[in-house]
Amino acid sequence: MFRAKAAPSPVRKPCDYGTYLFSRRERLTNILAYLCLCFLISWLFYHSLLPAAFFLPGIPVFLKARKESLLEKRKIQMLREFTTGMQLVNASLQAGYAVENAFRESLPELKKIYPSDSFIVREFRRIGSQLDVSIPIENALSDLSARSHIDDIRNFTEVFQTAKRTGGDLMLIIRNTVSDIQEKSETREQIEADISGKVLEQKIMSLVPILIIAYVNLTSPDFLEVCYVTAAGRLVMTACLGLYGAAFLWGRKVMKIQV
Repeated sequence: MFRAKAAPSPVRKPCDYGTYLFSRRERLTNILAYLCLCFLISWLFYHSLLPAAFFLPGIPVFLKARKESLLEKRKIQMLREFTTGMQLVNASLQAGYAVENAFRESLPELKKIYPSDSFIVREFRRIGSQLDVSIPIENALSDLSARSHIDDIRNFTEVFQTAKRTGGDLMLIIRNTVSDIQEKSETREQIEADISGKVLEQKIMSLVPILIIAYVNLTSPDFLEVCYVTAAGRLVMTACLGLYGAAFLWGRKVMKIQV
């Protein structure tokens, strides 16, 4: 006797955008990059590859920092896509569609703008699937905002839910939300443009000590020999490495501006 297979759910398991998961290739690439950096620093500061073993516990820290950087970039892109989606929804509302149908009608247009695996296309497709099984639009947006971990989307959803319950002007809310998000995005881009020169300068200055040590080792190896063969010299190089690392991290923190 054969057992009938259950029909697949129209609503797939949602993705939580609050964390960044490396693919195998990304993880391997980042680990190799970190190891190459460790071997380079170990050779330049100690003329030996053995000290690189002391840097190995820093691999999880490096991977965490890379994840945070990639996650921040992804959130910025997600917010841009969400803004585009809301603009299309607003246009559909102005054309006379109900709010649920406005989200459905926006999906084909989004597919023309973004790839099928982009954040906004996946989420609008999911919202459409939820609407097909009679899940209220407010709940669908609430689910999206909780998984996005983006304050602007969360704030929009809260205002949208209130307006939907009280009969507020949804077109005005969406228009104002899009305007606010665009203003923040323009401010962020303007700040990034203004400090782009300083960011490049910081990156160059971070490379200067490494390049100087490498140049001296290549052109006058005897000049720094005392730093590699004596205990005092190794202590001096260790102190220099510590100061260099602290300066590098401090410089990156100064250049990181939140909007």
